Amino acid sequence: MTTTPAFPTGTILGYPRIGRRRELKKAVEAFWAGRIDEAELEATSAGLRDATRARLVALGLGQADSSIPESFSYYDQVLDAAVTVGAVPSRFSALVDSDGRIDLAGYFTLARGEGDNLPLEMTKWFDSNYHYLVPEIGPETNFALASDRIVREFTEAKAAGYLTRPVIVGPVTLLALSKPSDEAPAGFVPLSRLDDVLPVYATLLQRLAEVGAEWVQLDEPALVSESIEVPRAELLAAAERAYSVLGTLEPRPAIFLAAPYGSLDDALPVLAASPVEAIGLDLVRGSVPGAVPGLADKVLVAGVIDGHNIWRGDLAAAFDTVGAVAKLSPRVAVSTSTSLLHVPHDVQDESSLGDDLTSWLAFADQKVNQVATLAHGLTHGKSAIQAELDAASAALAARLAAPGVRDGAVRARTAGLTEADFNRGDYAARAVAQEEALGLPFLPTTTIGSFPQTGEIRRARAQLGKGELTADEYTALMRAEIARVVDLQHELGLDVLVHGEPERNDMVQYFAENLDGFAVTENGWVQSYGSRCTRPSILWGDVSRPKPITVDWSVYTQSLTEKPVKGMLTGPVTILAWSFVRDDQPLGETARQVALALRDEIGDLESAGITIVQVDEPALRELLPLKKKDQADYLDWSVGSFKLATAGVAEVTQIHTHLCYSEFGVVIEAIRNLDADVTSIEAARSRMEVVSDIQSSGFDHGIGPGVYDIHSPRVPSVTEVTELIERALESIPGRQVWINPDCGLKTRGYDETIESLANIVEATQIVRARVEAPVR
Repeated sequence: MTTTPAFPTGTILGYPRIGRRRELKKAVEAFWAGRIDEAELEATSAGLRDATRARLVALGLGQADSSIPESFSYYDQVLDAAVTVGAVPSRFSALVDSDGRIDLAGYFTLARGEGDNLPLEMTKWFDSNYHYLVPEIGPETNFALASDRIVREFTEAKAAGYLTRPVIVGPVTLLALSKPSDEAPAGFVPLSRLDDVLPVYATLLQRLAEVGAEWVQLDEPALVSESIEVPRAELLAAAERAYSVLGTLEPRPAIFLAAPYGSLDDALPVLAASPVEAIGLDLVRGSVPGAVPGLADKVLVAGVIDGHNIWRGDLAAAFDTVGAVAKLSPRVAVSTSTSLLHVPHDVQDESSLGDDLTSWLAFADQKVNQVATLAHGLTHGKSAIQAELDAASAALAARLAAPGVRDGAVRARTAGLTEADFNRGDYAARAVAQEEALGLPFLPTTTIGSFPQTGEIRRARAQLGKGELTADEYTALMRAEIARVVDLQHELGLDVLVHGEPERNDMVQYFAENLDGFAVTENGWVQSYGSRCTRPSILWGDVSRPKPITVDWSVYTQSLTEKPVKGMLTGPVTILAWSFVRDDQPLGETARQVALALRDEIGDLESAGITIVQVDEPALRELLPLKKKDQADYLDWSVGSFKLATAGVAEVTQIHTHLCYSEFGVVIEAIRNLDADVTSIEAARSRMEVVSDIQSSGFDHGIGPGVYDIHSPRVPSVTEVTELIERALESIPGRQVWINPDCGLKTRGYDETIESLANIVEATQIVRARVEAPVR
C-alpha cells in the first residue's frame, strides 16, 4: 500500500459472540427447531452485533479507527472461512445454488449433518476448549468467493457509524487445519491448494477495500504451533508465499496478521520480511522477541492482556512489556493475547462470587477496559494510568495472600507422594481378574455417562437453587430419573450401565461445587462449539475434598440392577482444562491436588461396592502445548495426575477413561501410559480414522472407539454402526473392543437417543453373530 492508515493504539482480537445472556444460542436453536425463520435469526444477530459495537465503544475502544473487530460467527470461524472460499464437500453439493452460494440453513447442515450425510469433523482449536469444524479440501474443490457475509457485516457497521476491522481465518491456517476430501488421492495435502485459494482472498480484500475497510485481520494461529501435521518448513514457505501475494495486492485494506496462542519464533522473520503492515504478538504465552530485520517497519500489536483466562493480572508488568516491544518498532499497539471468545462477558454480572474474588477477576469487558487503560498510558505516559496500575497490583497482592489460596495440609500431602502412589501393577493380571469378576460378553456395550438432560431435570435444579424444592424432594426426583434411565438401559440391552448424571449441571462444575478451592459463576458462559455453551468454574485456591461427592448416587443406582454400574468422575486434567485455573503455580502442582481429591472419591466408590469407575479425560490432548519443547513435561504431569487418581484401587476394579474430539495420534503413547483398563474415544465422525493409530501403536488395553456421533442430531442406522464396528475389528483385536457412543448424551433428546442406542445394540448383536468371540 502507498499509505498505511493509522492502527488503533488499543484493540482486541475478538469478542464473545453468543450474547450476554446467550441470545445467539437461543435464536439459533429456535431456527433449527423451526420456531423462527431465517429473517428473524438474521435480525437477532444484527442486534447482537450492534450491541457489541456500542458496548466496546463504551468500554474505551474507538468508534471510527478500526479498533473494533468484526468477529461475529453463527457457528464457527473456520466454517465461516471455508464457506467464504467455497470449500463445501461434494456430499453437500445439493445445498449450493447456481452462484456457488449456500444459505444459512445449508451452513448449519455442514456443521450438523443431515440424513446419511455426515457433518464436518470437529476438533479442538489449538490448546483451547473451543471446537472448530474441520474443512474438507481436495483437488476437486472449486474455490471462489461464495459468501460476502464478511463484507455485508462491515457495511452494516459502517451504516451505523462504526469503522470496524473485518476478521477472517487466514489462508495458511485454513488449509493447514483442513483434511483431504473423500475424493482426494492418497498423500494429498490441502496446503498444496494455496495458490488456488489466494485469488479468493485477494478478491475478498479488494471487495473490502471498495466498501471502505482500512484494516483487515487475518488470523494465522497455525504459525505458532508445532503440532500441525504439515512440516514446519512447508508451513513457513506457505506463509511467505501467501503474504507476498496478498501484501502486494492493490487496492486492499492494510493487513493485521494475528498469531495467537504462542510465540511466532521462526515464523516471525518470515512475516517481518513480508508486506503485511501489522503483526500481532501473543506476549502472554510468548515473550518479547529479539530484533528481527524488517520488524521496525511494522506495527507491532502487543498481546499483553490474557484473552484465555479471567485473572485481573499484573497490569504494571503488562505495561512494561509494551515498553519493551516499543524498542523494536516506533509503532506499537496494545491488545489481548487471543480473541476474548474464551472468557465470559462481564464480571459485574456475578452477584455471588464475593467482593474479594470479584476484585481479582477480569472478564471480557474488564479486559477491554484494561486494553483501553494501557493504550491511554502508551499515548499519555505511565503517570496518566498510575492509579489503575496500582489498583491492579494491590488486587494481585491481596489474591496471593488470601486464606485458602495456600493450604498447608494439602501441600504436605502432595509433598509426601512417592513413586508407588502412581503405579497400579500389571495390566494383564488385572484384565484376567476383571474378566472373571465382571463376566461381560464379547463386545460389551455401554454409554459414556450422561443421558439427556430434560426440561424437567433443569427445572428441578433451578427450583432447588431458589429454595422451591427441599434437598430431600430434589433427591427423590433425581432418583426417579435414575430409575427411569436404568430401566431404559435394561430394555435396550446394554451390558454396563450408568446412572445418567441427572444431578449434574456440568461434568466439571458439578465437582467444582463440591471441592474446596473452586468457585462457580451465574452467567459466566463461554462458547464451546456452535450453540453449545459452558460455564467454566474458577479454580482459585488449593484443592481438597471435604466429603464424598458421587458415592450415594452410584450406590443407589447399583441397588437397582444386577448389571455392573460405572461410577462417573471427571479427571484432573479435564477439570483444569475446563476451568479458569489459577496462574500463580505450575499446572502440574494443581493437577496433583485435584488427583488426590479424586483418589479419595474412587476409594470410597470401591469400598461401597462399585466395581467399574470411569475417570473422564476428554481434554488430555487439548492441553498439549503447541511447542514441542514443552510437551514432554506436560505429558509427564498430566499422565501422572491421572495415575495418581486411579492407582489406589484393587486389580479387580476396572478403571475406564474417555477422550473426545482431538487428534489422538500425537498422544497415543500418553493414552497407553494412563494405564486405564478401558479407554473410550471419539471415532464416529471421522469414520474410525483413529483405529490405524491404535493398531500401529500396539495399544493392548481395552478400547471403545465411538460408533455414534452425539454432536449431530443424526441417528446412525444399524448398517452404519455395523460397518463402524467391523472397521474397528479389522484393526483392533476383538478381545479389546468395547461398543459405545462418542461422548455423553446430555445434549441430545430422548427420542433420538433411544433410537440410536437401539441401533447400536442391534448392530453389536449382528457383529457378535458374525464374529467368533476371541479366547483370551
